[in-house]
Amino acid sequence: MEGTIAKVLIVDDDENICEVIKMYLQSSGYDTRLCHDGKLAQEAFTEYKPDLVLLDIMLPHVDGIDVLKWIRKENETPVIMLTAKGDTFDKVLGLELGADDYMVKPFEPKELIARIKAVMRRYNVEGGSKETLNFPDLAIDVNSYTVIYKNEEIKMPPKEFELLHYLASNKNRVFTREQLLCEVWGYDYPGDSRTVDVHVKRLREKLHGGPNWQLETVWGVGYKFEVK
Repeated sequence: MEGTIAKVLIVDDDENICEVIKMYLQSSGYDTRLCHDGKLAQEAFTEYKPDLVLLDIMLPHVDGIDVLKWIRKENETPVIMLTAKGDTFDKVLGLELGADDYMVKPFEPKELIARIKAVMRRYNVEGGSKETLNFPDLAIDVNSYTVIYKNEEIKMPPKEFELLHYLASNKNRVFTREQLLCEVWGYDYPGDSRTVDVHVKRLREKLHGGPNWQLETVWGVGYKFEVK
């Protein structure tokens, strides 16, 4: 996307919030489109083809969780969830379904812009290493954000890939959840360590290990990518 204007679809039933977010995003150089219900958001997603979606959970007609499920059936476009609810169930569910980030309203627009930029950088692999990490039955290509497991490409959102790549790049090293939040998410995450647990769980559901490697839990400490 270098040299192009990134497109952000803003989905929230509060028109005032949408207009404020739109103003800040446009002043930061983004193109935007607004939707105020889930059904119209699905139509706009198909037609507008955004580079990132800001998605409220509480929406009329089709709620945000169902819109996220719908997006993830066919598409890996980054999604940041917006909600006035600080409920842990919503947070964990959104992450399990493939959201890349989660912000609880009210929030500072400047923080939202920073989160968007961080997600977009990860998604577009700006100027990063061209290496591919190779293990038996597993190849992790950081240039294309592609994971090949047992000769099949495994689809995963950017944040999932980032976590796997970081652990595999530091094989046999144990990281606490707090270290992983800092290194992979790239900011002081306002939530709790279950964010990491959710992503590790999803990785294990997709990758069951290989002849000499495994994503291991180190009880009382954190996680490591173990290579024997």
